[in-house]
Amino acid sequence: MEVFGVPIESIYLYTLIISGAITLLYLFFGDLAHGAAEALDWFNPILLLSFITFVSASGCILEYVTSLNSYLILGTAAIISFFITTFLNIFILIPLSRAEESLVYTEDSLNGRMGKVILTIPENGYGEVVLESYSGMIAKSAKSYDQSVIREGSQILVIDIEHGVLLVKEYEPLF
Repeated sequence: MEVFGVPIESIYLYTLIISGAITLLYLFFGDLAHGAAEALDWFNPILLLSFITFVSASGCILEYVTSLNSYLILGTAAIISFFITTFLNIFILIPLSRAEESLVYTEDSLNGRMGKVILTIPENGYGEVVLESYSGMIAKSAKSYDQSVIREGSQILVIDIEHGVLLVKEYEPLF
């Protein structure tokens, strides 16, 4: 079949190349256009672009492999693309959008956490402690809660925070 004198296989191939290139460009530079698409919250350009890419790829393959009618091939390619795009959305894009985790912490979230002294905390002075978390290690200035010396390497418990400085106490496990 020909459309405007161009074989349908060529149209599928050109569409595949163009939509694939636009999809890749959108993946890399999509954040620039993100603000413009805020009004259309339901519209995801990557889904439309991937649908067109999969239709053109399926259509191109089916045109070369089968001898079916071109309209039947277009319909089959659209159905195949619909299922692939749906699975892409459900199993990859939605979980990725929900998996974004912030690496930010608040000072209040440090209360009650355990850590280790990396610079000895003198009686009325400051030292440094490190707290481990899922997102990495946090090093903060610390001061002894009960004004006692806490040696380097000791386990500590964060009791409170005062002006960005952790008030800590040496941790003494019960067991």
